[in-house]
Amino acid sequence: MKKTIKIGGASGYWGESTMSTPQFLAAGGLDYLVYDYLAEITMSILARAKAKDPNKGYATDFVDGVMRPYLKTIADSGVKVLSNAGGVNPLACASAVRGLIKAGGLDLRVAVVTGDDLLPNLADIGARAPSDIYSGANFPDPKTIASINCYLGAFPIAAALSAGADIVITGRSVDSAVTLGACIHAFGWSEQDWDKLASGSLAGHILECGPQATGGNFTDWEEAGDIANIGYPIAEISNDGSFVTTKPPKTGGIVNVGTVSEQMLYEIGDPRNYILPDVSCDFSQVTLSQVAPNRVRVSPAIGRPAPAHYKTCLSYMDGYRAGTFLSFYGVQAGRKAKRFFEAGLTRAEDKLKAQNLAAFSETSYEIIGAGSQMGTANEASEVVLKAAVKHPDAIGAGIFLKELAGLGLATPPGLSGFTGAGRARPSPVVRLFSYLTPKSDVNISIDLGDKILTHKDAPPPQFIAPAVDISPPPAPDDACIAVPLIKLAWGRSGDKGNKANIGIIARQAEYVPYIWAALSEEMIAGCYSHFMDDQSRIERFYLPGSKAVNILLHAVLGGGGAASLRNDAQAKGYAQVLLARDILVSTQIARQLDSEA
Repeated sequence: MKKTIKIGGASGYWGESTMSTPQFLAAGGLDYLVYDYLAEITMSILARAKAKDPNKGYATDFVDGVMRPYLKTIADSGVKVLSNAGGVNPLACASAVRGLIKAGGLDLRVAVVTGDDLLPNLADIGARAPSDIYSGANFPDPKTIASINCYLGAFPIAAALSAGADIVITGRSVDSAVTLGACIHAFGWSEQDWDKLASGSLAGHILECGPQATGGNFTDWEEAGDIANIGYPIAEISNDGSFVTTKPPKTGGIVNVGTVSEQMLYEIGDPRNYILPDVSCDFSQVTLSQVAPNRVRVSPAIGRPAPAHYKTCLSYMDGYRAGTFLSFYGVQAGRKAKRFFEAGLTRAEDKLKAQNLAAFSETSYEIIGAGSQMGTANEASEVVLKAAVKHPDAIGAGIFLKELAGLGLATPPGLSGFTGAGRARPSPVVRLFSYLTPKSDVNISIDLGDKILTHKDAPPPQFIAPAVDISPPPAPDDACIAVPLIKLAWGRSGDKGNKANIGIIARQAEYVPYIWAALSEEMIAGCYSHFMDDQSRIERFYLPGSKAVNILLHAVLGGGGAASLRNDAQAKGYAQVLLARDILVSTQIARQLDSEA
């Protein structure tokens, strides 16, 4: 049994560049390559693809961009490959890979983990009609449902490796499961090794978004250097769960406490109770330290027993949306863009009435460049208008696009835009619905080609978590000088359905009291009031280990994902709003920052 394993995080989403695979293979020395392709919206796209062609429904990038060109080198290197590329059709994905292996005369064994796809059980699920665990919404009309998948964990992946698999393909598993599965197999961790399982999950969380841990989306983005050749992350994981994050030599990007801390807080919600199929994680006490250039050590996390249920997400269709981008420039560009949108909408609404069609269910415009994203209005001479609507029918949504295009000769002056791609088209509104499925109701199989194994996750023991007092720092009494938060902290934001997650990490420990005091719920609400509505609420969490604050904004993304008409429906830029704001610090800190400028 190894004391340390090395895992390369090779993909963070379907459509990402395939440059990581040759980079890792050239560097050598890795035990595993892990590929994450799935998001909630991806599952609905793959479900529609499978409905059209029963041989589709998986991440074709994995087969065509990774397996086809690099399979021989992978076989020669001995590295094992773990991926959730199977999407809604993992058996078809495995069949394609096995075909490549056979054609190449290679000796590689492929295992497929199935059981997450619950769409065949739609009738029974609909009869139970569970409510959404976040919003309390009623179960959607079964005729509109495109996919139903529970989030499987890491133990089936580990079982596949123990059965001799060289390549493991899953359907919908949690993003970090491929990394944790490798750890369970390599170190022999059991279902009760909660701290180790939480630590392996954290390593997977750092790897699951590829170069976001090595300088991508980093607050200090210029330090990342040559992002065209950015290095993908490597986790060197020890048996105790601690690990070092690094990247291949002679690659761009940077690995420092800031890049890894940002990724640790990315899209985790409550950091004291990050629930996964195999363990409930507490990252609040985790510490990060720079041990060498481009090497950051991450301490073990705290773990508690796994839940008794799998989180399950279904996607369903809820009408259509249509939108486009147009630019205006010149004096009063923002006012021109607003008037153009209003005129186009009026024309479209008149057409709907004339044709006895339903009204638009939602309309939206944002004037980018005039402060619509930052929430601070300004008079800009160049703006981009994002105009969008929702309608129950594709025809109704298309009327808006047609009328907006037909307004071109009646517009205020300064209208412009890149042409040649044709008019935008309506697209389905895909909504996400989340509920819980008892683990006992899910039948997991591991298909090794020549035999099929069954798997059941162990039921969690009765457990009462000990009370842990994490007191935030007291408010400082010497805060008197305003400085931009970006001088004091790193920040990263993302989405969880209709929620925005914003992680703010202090650059120095002495900044923490000022940051916590400044980022009150009232201050945060003021910063994001242009995104919030009556259903919105704010939660704050303090992480003493990483000197960080994690902020969760509920109901601020207009439905999130493909259900939203927002320009930033995934909250990718939300941290930038906070980082641009001033907060009060002591005279001593302000002078120190001035001397460093």
